[in-house]
Amino acid sequence: MSLIIDSNLAYLQKVLNINPVKYQQYYANMTIDEIIEAEAAQGNQQAIKLAQELTTNVNLIMDLFDLADSNNKYAILRQLSDRDLHVFLPQMDKEDMLQGLFFFTEDKLMKMLEELPSEQLVKTVFEMFSKEQIVQLMPEEQLDKFLTNTAIDKNKILKHMQSIPAEYVAQVLEQITGETVENMDSIDLSKKFGELNPLEYKDALKAFQPTQKQQLVLSLGKEHNEWFQLFDAKAYTKIINREKQQPEVVKAMSVIEPEHIEKMLKELPNDLLSIVITQIDTEKFASILMSDFPEVIADIILK
Repeated sequence: MSLIIDSNLAYLQKVLNINPVKYQQYYANMTIDEIIEAEAAQGNQQAIKLAQELTTNVNLIMDLFDLADSNNKYAILRQLSDRDLHVFLPQMDKEDMLQGLFFFTEDKLMKMLEELPSEQLVKTVFEMFSKEQIVQLMPEEQLDKFLTNTAIDKNKILKHMQSIPAEYVAQVLEQITGETVENMDSIDLSKKFGELNPLEYKDALKAFQPTQKQQLVLSLGKEHNEWFQLFDAKAYTKIINREKQQPEVVKAMSVIEPEHIEKMLKELPNDLLSIVITQIDTEKFASILMSDFPEVIADIILK
């Protein structure tokens, strides 16, 4: 017999007060439904009550199937299709769902992070790295992409450029224009920078040394957190994969909205997804069974 059926029969014998001798003599080969029906016909009030509550009493289902035992939950879940399993996910606590992410390889985890909406990915990254660390770890080509992105107002860049030592800005202007820049302060230099034509302007931003690019990007990013979304998702996952271990990554993913975690878990094979779902609150599990899968309950009872 399966674990579930054994639990059913043990529970029935107890709640219906059937002694072992009577059970072996009359009920050993009967289904649960047949036992309840037979006892009810004999006037057993507990059997009558049980028959009436099989499809309405959550606590009864919890006790009858011993759903506190995760093995029993798993045995039931293994009878369901992937679409059926997905019904349980929205009712799970996020903390329990997160444990399912450990079933994925690190490469797969990185791939799923890349597929997140950018704001969800950046929220996760902020759980693992400071803004300073992100900028320091970003490849230079990503810093260039950030600084030349049309989503950033040019005036914002020129304003924050004033925090860069004047000699570095002057050096870039001289390199791009071929003209000597003398006796200009940071404000005048940034103004002259802004007068460059669009192509020269982009080339000039890229001509800064990595340290100055990092300083400028960080200054802009601190004022507008959302601009950290301008970095490529793959650039973030390369940093994460290189710098962090899987437990740190999964912990950081706790800030991701539940619907995105659910989407990830749906990529697990049914046997692993079933293991994850066994962690659901037992009462919620029983309620879902009764409302969405009464035929599964009936099938077990009739075995």
